[in-house]
Amino acid sequence: MRTPKYKPLVDALAAQLRAGRWPAGTRLPTHRQLAAAEGIAIVTASRVYAELAAMGLVSREQGRGTFVRDLAVASAEFDQGSVAVDAIDLSFNSPSVPGQAELLRQALREVAASGDLDALLRYQPHRGRSQDREAVARHLRGQGVQVGRERVLIVNGAQQGLSVAAMALFQAGDVIAVDAITYPGFVVLARTLGLELAPIPLTATGPDLDALEQLCRRRPVRAVYVMPTLHNPLGWVLDRAQRDRLVALARLHELLIIEDASYAYLVEDAPPPLAMLAPERTVYVSGLSKSVATGLRIGYLVAPEELVGPFERVIRATTWQTPGLTAAIACRWLTDGTVERLEVQKRADARERVAVTVEALRDLPSVGHATSYFRWLPLPQDARPDRVVADLARRRIAVSTATPFAATPVVPQALRLALGSVSLTDLRSAVQAVRETVIHDAAH
Repeated sequence: MRTPKYKPLVDALAAQLRAGRWPAGTRLPTHRQLAAAEGIAIVTASRVYAELAAMGLVSREQGRGTFVRDLAVASAEFDQGSVAVDAIDLSFNSPSVPGQAELLRQALREVAASGDLDALLRYQPHRGRSQDREAVARHLRGQGVQVGRERVLIVNGAQQGLSVAAMALFQAGDVIAVDAITYPGFVVLARTLGLELAPIPLTATGPDLDALEQLCRRRPVRAVYVMPTLHNPLGWVLDRAQRDRLVALARLHELLIIEDASYAYLVEDAPPPLAMLAPERTVYVSGLSKSVATGLRIGYLVAPEELVGPFERVIRATTWQTPGLTAAIACRWLTDGTVERLEVQKRADARERVAVTVEALRDLPSVGHATSYFRWLPLPQDARPDRVVADLARRRIAVSTATPFAATPVVPQALRLALGSVSLTDLRSAVQAVRETVIHDAAH
């Protein structure tokens, strides 16, 4: 295969950026200037910058231009292991409420006293034991997903659930519609599998469904990935009319729907899940990482009947099964009401954290839901996200820019604040530091 002529220019610029030829935050030549300097077309210059952005070497900001990224920050961004142990972590969510450790001690004692320990030491059914799938199905029915255990598959967390669905359903090159700002785990998964993400423009209350309809008329879109109940990171909840329109578009254009409900438990009285409105074409994915504990890697899929077999084969080919002991503890908690009690506590906890955050930000407008564990902070026109993140890191505060969440080459100027991993006292002081840093950066 012949290498495109602009590739050597991409390689040369990438090498210069990695070598530190330009300081972080430097505005690079415009597309027109680069095209004139290198004797290439403007559209080719755009491709050069797009590839550099995909490498994480530059950031492209609407109306401002293309900037050199701080590679020290870029390499650490959204890498949980890179956060200093003494830092206040506003980059990842690990929601917890008092007493959870004691719940685990009690559950371990109960499992140890039960009569099925030998069974837990043996291989488990690939999609989970029948009684465990029934426990998940009962829990889901309480959340508005009317399903029997025959359509439930237990997996190692919601992220693996997304992976199972994508590996079973899609091939490299398939086009998947996603919100222009979306969950980074799905972005990474799609890129790993060679899927093409087609970003849907955003409105204040959800994806632009007119734009999705136009996209489906132009492109062979295979599926749409959505978070209708508590979008991460923007916090919206689609109303019933939006859900009905989305389902109608999916049926008209024969789209599969991947419904990510990882944070849906935080919203009371939400409209029906898409899995109820269009069960024949919706894969519902959720888990207990956020509602119970991030270390409890239990998730579940609800699949149309004809997809259960393909999903089970992917589980067999990858992890073979969900760990029996972890599943036994999780499903015990689903059955005895522990999960429901924790969800109530965490909704109250999230509401308090949002109130603390909004108060600490004061005059900086932010976007989000009243009971969520994250907040989206658009930055002033003159603030630089990379510089803000670097300045906060020096103050031992970890935050994320919009880059991991962006499904578009042009990244919004914004920060995503995770509210669920620190004490309320630390949260208040850290958010106040965020506000001070943003204002100082915008002024300089």
